[in-house]
Parts: sequence; C-alpha cells; structure tokens
Amino acid sequence: MLKTMFRYLLAVCFVVAGANHFRHPDFYISMMPPVLPWPAMWVYLSGVAEVGLGVALLVPSLQRIAAWGLIVLLIAVFPANVHMATHPGEFSSFSPILLWLRLPLQAVFIAWAYWFT
Repeated sequence: MLKTMFRYLLAVCFVVAGANHFRHPDFYISMMPPVLPWPAMWVYLSGVAEVGLGVALLVPSLQRIAAWGLIVLLIAVFPANVHMATHPGEFSSFSPILLWLRLPLQAVFIAWAYWFT
C-alpha cells in the first residue's frame, strides 16, 4: 500500500513538473546551458517526457519502463540544474543554497524511481 502511494506521488510530481514546462517555458529555457542548441525544443520535449512517463508510471504494464525512463530523464536534465547552481545571479529568485541543494535531490528522485523498476 505504501509503495503504491509513493508511486502515485512520484507520478503526480512528474506530471505537474512536466505541465509547468508548458505553463512557464521561459523559465525552463533560462535553465538550459547555453551550449545546447534549440533550448525551447528541449524544454518542450522534456515536458512531454515528464508528463508521459509520469502517467505511464501508473500503468502496471508500463511501470518498469517508465521508471527507467524517469531515471534517464533525471540524468539528462542534470546539466540544467548544474547550470542553475553555477549561475545563481541568473536565478535571483532562488537562494544559491537551494540551487546547490537541488543537485543531490536528483539522486533522491533517481532512487525513488528506481524503487519501481
């Protein structure tokens, strides 16, 4: 029962986060490391992936592949989180400490997703 609740919670986290890519794309575009071309495309693609994988996590036959997909996605977006932490002046609405604390939080989310593989 507890594991099911945490699976639903993780799914909701990703669906909401993914939807925010479409509600506030400029913020997510600003997170993108400047070396990546077509930042808007990556923002929308990652938003679709977050929503799709979050929903798929709730489908028993897709749970394992969705969890692995979330792990890959979390690794893929890590450079954007590093960019935020190393350029705190560009994200002045967030405390620099919070930007750095966000980095190990990725490992928590990876471990959480791994629980459903």
